[in-house]
Amino acid sequence: MTTEEIRVRGTVQGVGFRPTVYRLAKACGLHGDVCNDGEGVLIRVSGNQEALTEFVARLQTECPPLAKINKLTRTSYEGELKFDNFVISTSVSNVINTEITPDAATCPQCQKEIFDPFSRFYRYPFTNCTHCGPRLSIIRAIPYDRCNTSMSAFAICSECAKEYHDVENRRFHAQPVACHVCGPSAWLERADGKSVTASMFSMLDDVDAVCTLLQKGEIVAIKGLSGIHLACDATQETVVQKLRQRKKRYHKPFALMARDIEIIEQYCTVNAKEKELLTSSAAPIVLLQAIGKKIVAPSIASGQNTLGFMLPYTPLHHLILRRMNRPIVLTSGNLADEPQCIDNDEAREKLGTIADYFLFHNREIINRVDDSVVRVIGDKVQTIRRARGYAPASISLPPGFHDVPQILAMGSELKNTFCLLHEGKAIISQHLGDLENAAAFNAYQETLNLYLNLFEHQPEIIAIDKHPEYLSSKLGKELADTNKIPIHQIQHHHAHIAACMAENGIPLDSLPVLGIALDGLGYGDDSTLWGGEFLLADYRKFQRLATFKPVAMIGGEQAIYQPWRNTYAQLIAANLWNDCQEHYPDLEIVKFLNKKPLKLLNQLIEKKINSPPASSVGRLFDAVAAAIGICPEECSYEGQAAIALEAIVDVSSLNNDKEAAIYPFSFSFSDSIYCIDSRPMWQALLYDLQQQIPQAVIAAKFHKGLANAIVEMVKYLCQENLINQVALTGGVFQNCILLQQVTKRLEILGIKVLTHSLVPANDGGLSLGQAVIAAAQLIHES
Repeated sequence: MTTEEIRVRGTVQGVGFRPTVYRLAKACGLHGDVCNDGEGVLIRVSGNQEALTEFVARLQTECPPLAKINKLTRTSYEGELKFDNFVISTSVSNVINTEITPDAATCPQCQKEIFDPFSRFYRYPFTNCTHCGPRLSIIRAIPYDRCNTSMSAFAICSECAKEYHDVENRRFHAQPVACHVCGPSAWLERADGKSVTASMFSMLDDVDAVCTLLQKGEIVAIKGLSGIHLACDATQETVVQKLRQRKKRYHKPFALMARDIEIIEQYCTVNAKEKELLTSSAAPIVLLQAIGKKIVAPSIASGQNTLGFMLPYTPLHHLILRRMNRPIVLTSGNLADEPQCIDNDEAREKLGTIADYFLFHNREIINRVDDSVVRVIGDKVQTIRRARGYAPASISLPPGFHDVPQILAMGSELKNTFCLLHEGKAIISQHLGDLENAAAFNAYQETLNLYLNLFEHQPEIIAIDKHPEYLSSKLGKELADTNKIPIHQIQHHHAHIAACMAENGIPLDSLPVLGIALDGLGYGDDSTLWGGEFLLADYRKFQRLATFKPVAMIGGEQAIYQPWRNTYAQLIAANLWNDCQEHYPDLEIVKFLNKKPLKLLNQLIEKKINSPPASSVGRLFDAVAAAIGICPEECSYEGQAAIALEAIVDVSSLNNDKEAAIYPFSFSFSDSIYCIDSRPMWQALLYDLQQQIPQAVIAAKFHKGLANAIVEMVKYLCQENLINQVALTGGVFQNCILLQQVTKRLEILGIKVLTHSLVPANDGGLSLGQAVIAAAQLIHES
């Protein structure tokens, strides 16, 4: 007889792991117990060696759907086990070293029950089990037991208790288990305060009434799993426009939800990988090609050829959409740029002038978690926003990072996340938004404090971005000063590249890669703004080998939201404005620019007043978009013009390999760095505008020309530096066409290409890069 202690670490709490252990131990004829504790799951088990071997093997192959074993350790147990059977013991509180499971979409069994009139869960909007339901959104502390969640407010009834304690039931130890008798309830309110009942609509209940309200063209605020959303019929342009005006979100695309895949396929093409994502337990928003039999309201995603669809991921949403044969808008319940509302009273106050009705419930949302956004490029998933369904699942770090101390990385200013690094894994927060907004910054601090407490994380190092004005960097410095913790300032684009390396499993001591980081902007080592960088980088250091020619951002931040400023700056930098006046005076963009205060703009550039030079490829996209007539005056969100430019690309032109079908760029070398100059591209583009070449063809020629310039530069640099591995990162590489064009050309040359999948290429992945760089530098110093 052999007795062992088996320690299991990973996502193993709140996912039915202990019942699985119990079932397998009984099947293998073993005695002992299993319990949750701060490190994960602890198993003490006794039996013959053959049975123990079978037990451990089956534990890994028959893992529950939401569970993830990161590490399983077997040691001999010297104590005495006084068990004549196998039991599940009470949870133990000790040092926290386990993981929190992401919220999970309703499983097929629970879906079946809520529509089964003979089930006690019939039409119950909060039905869940160990395979699905709330996790991160309701947790206050670890271990994940009911008393540490917002479900502690609801005393469990006898029927639910019976299932909760039945090891053969899938609700065994499902902490949020509840029913009509004992659990949370939902109700409908009018925004104007007048009374409302479901009987007004002859519906089954208040949840069912929401469907009728949406069909009638009303805007309803719906409190869901991890936040409050605003919903309306996505096919009624009048109500969609009303929602945009009330919410002050004038152009940014709205997310959509549809009852099932069949409805989505009426509006978009859906391949096998996309279907797999839509129906997964994460249930993210998936960006899909909008080519279908039907169209949604035009202003849902103006200027884009994709739609962001998700499927219902809670019983509440399934019940609302049961009778809805068309998609609905389901967008964050907030004013533009503010955090999503999660509290009933807060929603009444902030959304009362937006929504016509509220569907509330009385289960408290502890943690605000936005919907995740992904897309499929080729056969690979690209994460654009990592939140519900994915966060805070850990990411295993590459070899070499397993013995680093606890590190906190603060992230960036836009699309912020933070990262906790410990024992070879990275825990990245859910997407926290743009910290320029005061409410978002407050929410960022609250979430950071929550994570530090949940995981009992006591950082020995804090990593921040080098930009002196980022609020996340300022907060990081305050925390470091207060707690006397060393601080590491990490260059923005180095962090982008390191994040890409880390998620691709590049070991700590690997040779440097050539990282290409293209984005809006980041603070460079020379105190200028970078955004089009070719860096020879490992985790510890980098060398800047090449860049795009810096061009003034006239008006500073205004250039992000007024694309014409970038067009004029590019033409001035290329010394082409006089040519425009002489040879192209009738072009719309030239006439448009001539109406601007050019004398003043020239003075700003010459005297370097609020017009910092930036090597930003993001701003180059904006400049080209404005030049061909895509929202030249103003954008309501960063990247709007660039996204619209990608959307109009003529696909057939991408397959034209003739030299004339590719805009040229030139290359120079000075001050020990290569530079890509867009002057030849502008000369060719202006000529095409004069020849009235279609926008879509010009857009294709620009994308191909830019991809070609990037690849030519890579060829030079790889030959000079003996590199055969390239990392593509930064928000610009969320452009599907550019990413595919560059990847395809590099792979033809036999160069290995690293791209993002687990974390966003944009600033949402930056905190991971900051954390691993700080860890690598610490290891090097020691």
